[in-house]
Amino acid sequence: MVSIDGLGDLWDKLFGAQPDPPPLLVLLTAVVALVVVSTRLPWRIARNAITIAHEGGHALVALLTGRRLHGIRLHSDTSGLTLSAGRPTGPGMILTLLAGYVAPPLVGLAGAWLLGGNRITLLLWVAVALLLAMLVLVRNAFGVLSLLVTGGAVLAVSWYATPQVQAAFAYTGVWFLLLGGVRPVAELQRLRSRGRMPASDADQLAGLTPLPAFFWVTFFALANLAALAAGALLLAGPILADAGLTG
Repeated sequence: MVSIDGLGDLWDKLFGAQPDPPPLLVLLTAVVALVVVSTRLPWRIARNAITIAHEGGHALVALLTGRRLHGIRLHSDTSGLTLSAGRPTGPGMILTLLAGYVAPPLVGLAGAWLLGGNRITLLLWVAVALLLAMLVLVRNAFGVLSLLVTGGAVLAVSWYATPQVQAAFAYTGVWFLLLGGVRPVAELQRLRSRGRMPASDADQLAGLTPLPAFFWVTFFALANLAALAAGALLLAGPILADAGLTG
């Protein structure tokens, strides 16, 4: 049986604020995330985390709009598929399609908000909880393995790592979601221009609305850039304030 003191310690660990990270850590983690996003092999490996957030966005909005979720599949080529049933047209389907590409930077923005309050451990535990919830919905072996590895890494860092390592891990992950949400939109348009993604989210949205696919690609890009700017301000705001660059 867990004692009251033990529960109190767990509560403090989960919801307590950690010390402010050194400004250098915030900047270095941003550089690391940018290098991963902009280089081929690291991006190829780390992109799985973007796919997890992308498909998670589809799944969450499908459930919130009353659609029946049949499952999620994550593939080794970093593609994914979320299957839901319901009306093939209408607001629910449109919002479900809309959620995928904007989900990674929005998740990053939520993470930046938590980091802005120095809730590093809480951020890591929330990430574990979301990955576990998504695990129930995955319907293929690679997807299960990908979520178990990702969730296990986050759990291990949150439970065993020092506060400094937790901070570095959390900041790198949030920067990666913010920055990594932009590149897939550019890749989407490049593949579309070559006729290689005729059934992309943007093209399906074009079929459901009066607006062309390029409008939706542009919307994804602008939304993700806005989330990146807001998240960067949350993460780097204390540094700018210390430097006297903010009001």
